[in-house]
Amino acid sequence: MAVSTGVVSSAPVIRWGNLGWVAVALAVMIAAIEADNLWFLNFVHVMAGVLWTGIDLFMGFVLGPIQRRLDLPSRRALVTRLMPRTLFLMPTLATITGTAGSALASRMGFYDLDYPGKAWVIASLAILAILTIQGLFILLPVNVRVCFEIAKENPDLEKVSRRMKLYVRMVAFQGAMQVAMIAIMARFATGL
Repeated sequence: MAVSTGVVSSAPVIRWGNLGWVAVALAVMIAAIEADNLWFLNFVHVMAGVLWTGIDLFMGFVLGPIQRRLDLPSRRALVTRLMPRTLFLMPTLATITGTAGSALASRMGFYDLDYPGKAWVIASLAILAILTIQGLFILLPVNVRVCFEIAKENPDLEKVSRRMKLYVRMVAFQGAMQVAMIAIMARFATGL
């Protein structure tokens, strides 16, 4: 079922069937949180974080510069295929990473630390808050707008270009923030 007004493509802009995969991923996260298995919870947290960070870094620092140099028809083809996929993938990975990480920190006693260890916990929570706010209130709405605009018979390519520039800049910033988060996580892994 296509969500549309002015959308010409016969393929749906947003493939709601992807919500099934989102549900499966969230069910695995819930199972990891509920299970009494620290390894499983850590695996879910790390795997989601690796995927989220890797995709952000790839999109921000590799795909973004390439996309800016493509001609408009090629850029449109790329965005038409990429944005609907990231619409479901990135918020899911971000949700799993943060939620599983918080549960893991609680189980491992990181929330009960004194300073200076507590400062590392606060830093990680601050970065997570920034990433979450940017993801939900900037990247997700831009993604949806680009998906609908690009699917129109006569999309406003200047509008799409402006939104994609914002999107790529924000993804690059998120990638940099995620590298900072990895540095903090390395500190957690080697002892505070």
